[in-house]
Amino acid sequence: MSTPTRVLLGVRGMNKEAGEKVAAALMALPGVARATPDVGQIEVHYDPSAQTVMDLVRAVRRQGFLAGML
Repeated sequence: MSTPTRVLLGVRGMNKEAGEKVAAALMALPGVARATPDVGQIEVHYDPSAQTVMDLVRAVRRQGFLAGML
């Protein structure tokens, strides 16, 4: 695994409970080391050789939320 990269994703309409669901979906992806949700955003530490930012955004969107980089 290469050095983890950190990205902060804005997630429209995500509350605390939904944040746990989104974090779990991100943690299920290969290369994601940490996903820390907050209201309206989630901080993700991931291996850029395993996932791209767009992969992370798509995983959030599969949970029913609009997301993008902050």
